Amino acid sequence: MTMTPAGGLSLLRDAQRVAAPWPYAELDPERLRAAGWRPAPVRDVILKVHQRCNLACDYCYVYESPDQSWQDRPAVMSTEVWQAAVDNLARYAARHRLRRVQVILHGGEPLLFRLDRIERLVAYLHAKLPLSTRADVGMQTNGVLLTRRTLERLVALRIAVGVSVDGTEADHDRHRRTRSGRGSHAAAARALDLLREPELRPAYAGILSTVSPESDPIATFETLSAFDPPMIDFLLPHANWGTPPPHARPGATPYADWLIAVFDHWYGRSDPIRVRLFDDILALLLGGASGSEQVGLSPAGMLVVESDGAIEQVDALKSAYPGAAATGLDVRHDDLEDVFDDPGVVARQLGRRALSETCLGCPVRDVCGGGHYAHRYRPGAGFRNPSAYCGDLRRLIDHITARVATELRRAAALERP
Repeated sequence: MTMTPAGGLSLLRDAQRVAAPWPYAELDPERLRAAGWRPAPVRDVILKVHQRCNLACDYCYVYESPDQSWQDRPAVMSTEVWQAAVDNLARYAARHRLRRVQVILHGGEPLLFRLDRIERLVAYLHAKLPLSTRADVGMQTNGVLLTRRTLERLVALRIAVGVSVDGTEADHDRHRRTRSGRGSHAAAARALDLLREPELRPAYAGILSTVSPESDPIATFETLSAFDPPMIDFLLPHANWGTPPPHARPGATPYADWLIAVFDHWYGRSDPIRVRLFDDILALLLGGASGSEQVGLSPAGMLVVESDGAIEQVDALKSAYPGAAATGLDVRHDDLEDVFDDPGVVARQLGRRALSETCLGCPVRDVCGGGHYAHRYRPGAGFRNPSAYCGDLRRLIDHITARVATELRRAAALERP
């Protein structure tokens, strides 16, 4: 293991048992396997190719979180590490006969990694994966460094680009500023305008936007939709019971209020832009599955490889406590298969069995799914709790359910003779 010096993994586990008794003190992966449980394969790998960022967003779940391990990691992922990550993934894909994997280049800001390195990494990935495994490569960027020349090369590499934008210029620049304090909206908007061009649009994956109740929901949606994205992904700010959502108030549901306003504006449009959260909730209400970790009970099949080679869970967990995402494994020395000895990795694959008693008794349990795993954290107890956004999620899901029921009744009435 890479948690050095010797005994480091044991120290990590001891700390995790104290910070999060569930799952680290109470969940036994070996016993689960003996009882017949089998993990869903890892299909998505995030490569933290560059550990630093050219922005200083005030809500960042990496740089502003309790876990500051980024400071001790190399700024740039070495060739040794990314090649080991690809080799490891290729072995895993062959063993599990995976037909598709997704590799996301992430940071920090992944474009700081440089395009020549990105080109070598992508070529190596396609060369090493089994012929029967397709690799979809994506990138999540703040957009500041996206130029026409850069996008032309990303199109040629078949890299799908998601851009983080928080709505109107004033709302975006309130939170997403450069280290000198200047806003970044103008640069992101230039990048999105380029992505809309027909020859560059193949690289356009969509827009990621963090919900802020202090912004106007309709103005936010209209600003984002004007960039004609294939999809908008609205994310709740990472929070938990120890660090509540910034606008949380007893008895209030400000995040649901904001999202409901957007949903009602969006729902039933003749040519709607896809909104991932709404699409997922609608799919779950109709008996389908979720495509994200925000809602639903689908097993998580995503891992992160940090710039130093550490294999970790999703970055969102860094908002809980130091070491919450750590597994103690290293991509150069450990197999991806080994992550399923980690109670934290296993917990995120258990669906209903990972839910609290409160959630199990909730009528929207299978749609909400307990919310994002990171949002369930309660200091000293761990992750078997309702989401810190429980009230907001319940109100949003109830509202969407009622709208769908109304539409179904209306459609049934029109079909009657």
